[in-house]
Amino acid sequence: MGLAMLWFALHLPALSLEACAAALPPPARQQQQRPLALQEAQRIAAVDAAAAAAGVQPGMTRATALALAPALCLVQADARRDAQALQAVAHAALAFTPAVALEGRATVLLEVASTLRCFGGADALLARLRRVLVPLGHRVQIAAAPTALGAALLARWRDDFERTPGGGPQRHDLTALQGLLDQAPLGLLEAAAPHGQALQGMGLRCLADLLRLPRAGLTRRFGSALLDELDRARGTCPDPRSWLCAPEHFSARLELAMRADCTEQLLHAAAMLLARLAAWAQARQARVQAFVLEMRHEARHRADAATPGVTRLRIELAEPAADAGQLQALLRERLARTQLAAPTLELQLHCDEWLRQPAPNAELFPTRQSEHAGLVRLLERLQARLGEAQVLQLQTVADHRPERACVAVPLGCAAPAAAAVAVRPAPVVRAAAAPPPWPRPVWLLAAALPLADHRALPWFEGRPLQLLTGPERIEAGWWDGSLATRDYFIAQAGDGSLLWIYRARLPVADPTQPLWFLQGRFG
Repeated sequence: MGLAMLWFALHLPALSLEACAAALPPPARQQQQRPLALQEAQRIAAVDAAAAAAGVQPGMTRATALALAPALCLVQADARRDAQALQAVAHAALAFTPAVALEGRATVLLEVASTLRCFGGADALLARLRRVLVPLGHRVQIAAAPTALGAALLARWRDDFERTPGGGPQRHDLTALQGLLDQAPLGLLEAAAPHGQALQGMGLRCLADLLRLPRAGLTRRFGSALLDELDRARGTCPDPRSWLCAPEHFSARLELAMRADCTEQLLHAAAMLLARLAAWAQARQARVQAFVLEMRHEARHRADAATPGVTRLRIELAEPAADAGQLQALLRERLARTQLAAPTLELQLHCDEWLRQPAPNAELFPTRQSEHAGLVRLLERLQARLGEAQVLQLQTVADHRPERACVAVPLGCAAPAAAAVAVRPAPVVRAAAAPPPWPRPVWLLAAALPLADHRALPWFEGRPLQLLTGPERIEAGWWDGSLATRDYFIAQAGDGSLLWIYRARLPVADPTQPLWFLQGRFG
């Protein structure tokens, strides 16, 4: 006997308005609580609570709506913008089950019977799903049912998640689902929309009224789609679905409702795109290595032909991650030091560089892993704020000369290889060389400091140095013209500090030239 199916439906009743709000800069939305409405073909398609309170209703003409609410913020409806917002919700759902499908223009379906044990049951799964959906900024109505379309109709009708005292979804077997659907309004069926006036004229209000009529007569008058949709919702006929799959590469576009003149106005829209990127990464079980934000500028406000039409920002992470907050912090630092070439009308976000990695384990107490993650995030923010070329790290070089044994390179880059000289080939340096016989100081001077000498002993700050260990002989650099022949000693100064000094071994033609030099200090 097969496993009984359990469907969760996520319905977004205000999807178009919420997708539009993501394209509006915060000052435009917060200024005097301006009401918001979507227009399509010079008529109002959707309104928010503030616009509805002012008397604006869907179906009104644009002129009538502006007469009722002169401060109304009108934005053109965009089906592609809504589809991208719905796709982000589907990506968030794919992190919990591979069986995800779309129903209509504002509903996402999840079949979770086979994955409930992975998340601790239906209540725990839905609680986690709710938290994942919060950054996407949508109001979601959730319902559960043994059929896909039945769950979708219940979610359009009401939110079962809020109706249960314990906070979990109401459970319905097939018989209970059919009894509940009988009470649902007839307008929930998409096939009933073209025949709304005729059905209302016949006195039909709920789905039970439709079932009482002869099926043959209903089919002749309204077609078979009406009863087919009802049968699929009640589970009396099959309802096959095609599963969604997250694309191999992420690409999202958001056209701004108002032009942005500074980077601060872009942060809200960019944060929404990054939240969708994080949802996609969770669906792919991936971690983002780098992403690119493209800002497309308004052509008529460009200073001249040399002004670029697109500004591209590439953000590279020190370690792959899928945390939207971390990605937003890095982008905020980069935008803070970016000056727009012209006003921006559209944002596009791309991610082609990612790795498939499991999520990091949650930790109760700090560990070396968590401390390392904190250091990595600090370095990422420094790179974003100062520039990648300004954050350097030391890397060792295969050279016996102390001043050339390490080099500062940008974080994550390899040390440059030593250039070969055309006259003589560079010597072969074997890997895993033996450690030096004497300890080396951590602090080296930028340039060796000449020391005075008296009776063949070096002096420092007017006092003779006491040689403790040495000599350690170094002969290198003959292949690149910077020959170094030195004998190194560890010496003690008069205040007890330890110094690292050396004596030049080659004979000096000028007796006034110093023989002793200070190379570094021990801590």
